[in-house]
Amino acid sequence: MFATVPIQYAILVLYYIAVFACNNGGSGGNGDTPQAPAVTTVTSYVTSADHTLLLAKQPALIFGTGVAGDPTITVDTTQTFQQMDGFGFTLTGGSADVIHRLAPARQEALLHELFSTDGDGIGISFLRISIGASDLDSTAFTLDDMPSGQTDTTLAHFSIAPEEVALIPVLKQILAINPGIQILATPWTAPPWMKTNNSTVGGNLNHRYDDVYANYFVRFIQSMQAEGIVINAITPQNEPLNPGNNPSMVLPAAEEAGFIKNHLGPAFRQAGLSTRIIIFDHNCGDPSYPLSILADTAVLPYIDGTAFHLYSGDISALSQIHQAAPQKNVYFTEQWVGAPGNFSTDFDWGIQNLVIGASNNWARCVLQWNLANDPTYGPHTPGGCTSCLGAVTIGNVVIRNTAYYTIAQASRFVRPGSVRVASSVAAGLANVAFVTPDGKKVLIVLNNSGARQTFNISFRGKQVSASLTPGAAATYTW
Repeated sequence: MFATVPIQYAILVLYYIAVFACNNGGSGGNGDTPQAPAVTTVTSYVTSADHTLLLAKQPALIFGTGVAGDPTITVDTTQTFQQMDGFGFTLTGGSADVIHRLAPARQEALLHELFSTDGDGIGISFLRISIGASDLDSTAFTLDDMPSGQTDTTLAHFSIAPEEVALIPVLKQILAINPGIQILATPWTAPPWMKTNNSTVGGNLNHRYDDVYANYFVRFIQSMQAEGIVINAITPQNEPLNPGNNPSMVLPAAEEAGFIKNHLGPAFRQAGLSTRIIIFDHNCGDPSYPLSILADTAVLPYIDGTAFHLYSGDISALSQIHQAAPQKNVYFTEQWVGAPGNFSTDFDWGIQNLVIGASNNWARCVLQWNLANDPTYGPHTPGGCTSCLGAVTIGNVVIRNTAYYTIAQASRFVRPGSVRVASSVAAGLANVAFVTPDGKKVLIVLNNSGARQTFNISFRGKQVSASLTPGAAATYTW
């Protein structure tokens, strides 16, 4: 005979069994094993090609049964890939200038919107800055400029004073909002006196100054650290195959490899710096450049990975580099939107190639060019970009442009430490999936089919039906 159990105890036991099952995703099945997901409500945010929906929250969806015959995107969390560092922009000197000129209350509100995840914040988590000027500063300068014919091999005149006007104050405000933000720093040129042509435009590094230039990087990192700003990574040269910008400098692959392994890497080690060194920082159309450096076993101990832009080539070049050196990381660090722009086509291209494409090809970060500018697309140097459209345009009002929504579609939801996971291919529905550090699933989908698409999202055997208009992108979380 079994002992009689009071009904209230039986109910209590059943309650705890149910709680345990929910907290462990049913019986512990993974991937697409037929187990009900622990959380059945799906939240979605949509940006439409016609600009009528801009990161707009949609009515909740509920996992249950999908629509038979519709294409299905299956999310499988048992297949994991790279960990994400974040999504963001380049905070050019010009961007810092226009932000810094805002009245304090407007400046604080804008920075909270850009870098916080509270309220409507889009949670930018990765920034690129220039060491000295980029072409989106009002003038070309370095941190150790000397009169013509003079040199400074001891770096006695090195100073970050030019950055104390706007860049450093703005960075300090950003760090107060998001102390964990990652910062990548890149020079557009060495000081002209270190170059073969003594100019900010073009020319090569004069290798008699290799050790001095390595110490220039060390001094920059240490000076920023003294201001409370950690430089997490550097690239030795922005677009090392582009001699036509102002500023710019040519640094061929063999010279970059030699500079890193014989000068920059040892200088960082001697100074006790943990700042990562990332190579290349140029176009997907030139994969032979990073491949040649990655083949040099003497340089490998000093480098963390490879950075890319997409002004030529195909985003799949990132996977080519990953396959050649899977122990090294891959980053996507720059892509502009040309002014005045076309929201529909620019947004579609950016989501497909950058947010989805770069992430699916192993990028740990995805950055677009130029966080902010004024209504004339300035500031910029003489010879710099005259039609680079910022993520925000700052005038009498703040206008949020294409790149803002492209990056926000990911940055707000795919937080640092998220891991990319498998998601199946569905025709006309480009997509990428992640699991966040707190266990949320994130699926970003672009309808690039040219027609309205209804489709199923499948996870652990349950499905939910969703629909997107042509060119629209949605971020689904559960």
